[in-house]
Amino acid sequence: MNSIRSVLRTLAVATATIAFAGCSFAPTYEKPATDVADAYRETGPWKNAAPSDRLERGDWWRDYHDATLDELQAKLDAANPDLAVAADRYDQAHAYLDQTRGAQFPELDAGGLATRNRQSDHRALRSATQPSYYGDNVLGATLGYELDLWGRVRNLVAAGKANTEAARAELASTRLSLHAQLADDYIALRGFDAQAALLADTVHTYEKALTLTRDRFEGGIASGLDVARAQSLLDATRAQATDIHVERALVEHAIASLVGVSASKFSLPPRIVELAPPTVPVALPSTLLERRPDIAAAERRAAAANSMIGVARAAFFPSISLTATGGFENTGGAGWLTAPNGFWSIGPRFSFALFDAGKRRAISAEAEAAFNEAADRYRGTTLAAFREVEDNLSRLRLLDEEVKQESAAVASAQNTLRLAMDRYENGAVNYLDVVASQTAALQAQRALLSLRDRQLRASVGLIRALGGGWSTKDLSDHDNDQPAEAGVRAKVG
Repeated sequence: MNSIRSVLRTLAVATATIAFAGCSFAPTYEKPATDVADAYRETGPWKNAAPSDRLERGDWWRDYHDATLDELQAKLDAANPDLAVAADRYDQAHAYLDQTRGAQFPELDAGGLATRNRQSDHRALRSATQPSYYGDNVLGATLGYELDLWGRVRNLVAAGKANTEAARAELASTRLSLHAQLADDYIALRGFDAQAALLADTVHTYEKALTLTRDRFEGGIASGLDVARAQSLLDATRAQATDIHVERALVEHAIASLVGVSASKFSLPPRIVELAPPTVPVALPSTLLERRPDIAAAERRAAAANSMIGVARAAFFPSISLTATGGFENTGGAGWLTAPNGFWSIGPRFSFALFDAGKRRAISAEAEAAFNEAADRYRGTTLAAFREVEDNLSRLRLLDEEVKQESAAVASAQNTLRLAMDRYENGAVNYLDVVASQTAALQAQRALLSLRDRQLRASVGLIRALGGGWSTKDLSDHDNDQPAEAGVRAKVG
């Protein structure tokens, strides 16, 4: 009879488990709504993306065709500490996901003890037949399994998976930002090299102009004022050249930090390179939600917060688990591991808080507020992403026009300088006209170099704003990864 009752109880528990196996109190997750335009507002010299177009996946900087930049980017992957930190965070998230998955399976623990004990002679209910000294040897195991009737464990796993995906996306976002920063700094450094070369040539030209002016002064043709003006312009240009070297040194130090090298041990020889903005395929705004890793990370954080609502709500219901304990115990005599010394216990356990002064309601409210925060962060990240794309599209369009205009200004300034020098040598004008023409020509040339530099850096900004060739599809295979992203942890740390 007792056996029949035991079987009936087991069947009742199994039936309840099956009935509630799919129960979850997490709200049905929907990606937070965002306002996505049909097209970007800006139009310009870039290329609209066709279905077959995409940025180089990962190594987008190769479109600038500079071997030194490629080498620096490889060093960044291998040694940048910020990238290593992001990879460590991904490792932590992956390990936590493994922890939550472990709760879906029974837990088996084993233990034992072998003690020698003495009872107090005045112990309560002490019997005269009880020995004062006795041994106690125990060897046993406990099997426990939580019946996830309310979805607490499943929602913890779902949250862990979403957080792992978010950490993976944040790792990609960090990598994209660092590579973009390195490309930006490298372009700035080569821009300073071009400025330094221009100023060096200009100093050489001004030195010859000063020699000419002194010769004319000694011949009684020019005045001492002309010599002073030529000397002043030469000294001012030398100061500008020194200032360029100061700015270049700071950028070089920044590059050293990005590639994980002490600034004291790092240098890049000056070199004039002809970099050109690559043709960037610009797809529809809706694709930005799939190509920006920071947007994907924010969305996954919202999904994780939604699952945690289900975990908080499950606390309002009893926690039920099945436990089984068994082993051997005796008082230290022979034949410890024999059938007469065996013991066992099996059956369900449950716990339920009858009164907690509103604690569970507060935890549930906190979880809902955390989801609202994550959803708002997602919308904010999305709006910022669209703004960054529009900003860089505007920069590229307007800078393209400005470069053409400044190129014309350089040609005009150089022609004016030639005319001024010819007229000065023929005595038609004083040296003030030459100084004004020289200053205007140098300013126009430096402005053109600066504009080209800004144009290149805007192209980097656009690539970064578009996600750099990353895709949300990169998140789909994370379950098969080692506890570090392939291609990053192999190089970092």
